Amino acid sequence: MIKAVLFDLDGTLLNRDASVVSFIHDQYRRLERFLGHIPEQLYAERFIELDRRGYVWKDKVYAQLIQEFEIKHATMEFLLVDYLAHFQFHCVPFDGLQAMLAGLKDQGMKLGIISNGKGRFQMDNIEALGIKGLFDIIMISESEGLRKPDPGIFMRAMTGLAVKPAQSLFVGDHPLTDVEAAKNSGMIAVWKKDAGWDQAEADYSIVELDEVERVIERLNQVCWLKKER
Repeated sequence: MIKAVLFDLDGTLLNRDASVVSFIHDQYRRLERFLGHIPEQLYAERFIELDRRGYVWKDKVYAQLIQEFEIKHATMEFLLVDYLAHFQFHCVPFDGLQAMLAGLKDQGMKLGIISNGKGRFQMDNIEALGIKGLFDIIMISESEGLRKPDPGIFMRAMTGLAVKPAQSLFVGDHPLTDVEAAKNSGMIAVWKKDAGWDQAEADYSIVELDEVERVIERLNQVCWLKKER
């Protein structure tokens, strides 16, 4: 029987693409005195391109923007601090997030998050989504000293929840650091389909978060059938 469901954050619970678009336009308008010589849409598009959906840290992104657009009187450090302080106010959840988590809690599931990223920054985003109190364990790579796909961070989470890998579901959008890594840790891997990837070798695939409960129902039915035999 499934006893725990663990999730990736960005691209799984947090609609990062929508969040970035909201943030970067807001940053441009707030800091127009430094950025106004650049067309707003161009600034936003180039940030998103350099960001590579979050896989490039923002110190490098801002350093490149400053060089390309000849930004004066705004350092990389200044823009990075602004990002760290304000991104949380633009966090967009995927549809059905709160209802899905509440439904799992009602079933008695233990819930966890395993996310690569900066500790305080990711925790701010989790709090901004209003979901922190629903989780039994939250593991951020910077704080743990381990990063996905290292199986150690998955095993540490399951130990903290006192569940076995075969009793645990992991839901994530990345084919390697989420899906393959979870399977290598002995967990059941669910791929939340993402436009950035063509496929993933997952046990199950979903499009919307409300499908997670249906996956659990199917797995538990299979478990009962095996017991009856």
